[in-house]
Amino acid sequence: VQLQASGGGLVQAGGSLRLSCAASGSIDSIIYMRWYRQTPGKQRELVATIDTHHTTNYEGSVKGRFSISRDDAKNTIYLQMNSLKSEDTAVYYCNARSQSTNYWGQGTLVTVSS
Repeated sequence: VQLQASGGGLVQAGGSLRLSCAASGSIDSIIYMRWYRQTPGKQRELVATIDTHHTTNYEGSVKGRFSISRDDAKNTIYLQMNSLKSEDTAVYYCNARSQSTNYWGQGTLVTVSS
């Protein structure tokens, strides 16, 4: 499975961005798709999850502001990020998980200026 993330950039606090992650390869094996983020010196943290039934889960600090979705026809997941805060600044990574393997895309940098 190959994952290609895009959509990062610079945005002012209170603004919005939408990240995309296009999947290719053996995507039928994928159970969950997730967005993680990481800042320098910190562990990568889970932000949002969506499964094959479109069931979603969110990390506490992004609930009500971020929304994960998927377009199965395009094999793409999205992360709509609204009301962005400076603490949302991070490299965001797309992740796909099968029963046996974790797949990672390259990161996309989101910078929120205050």
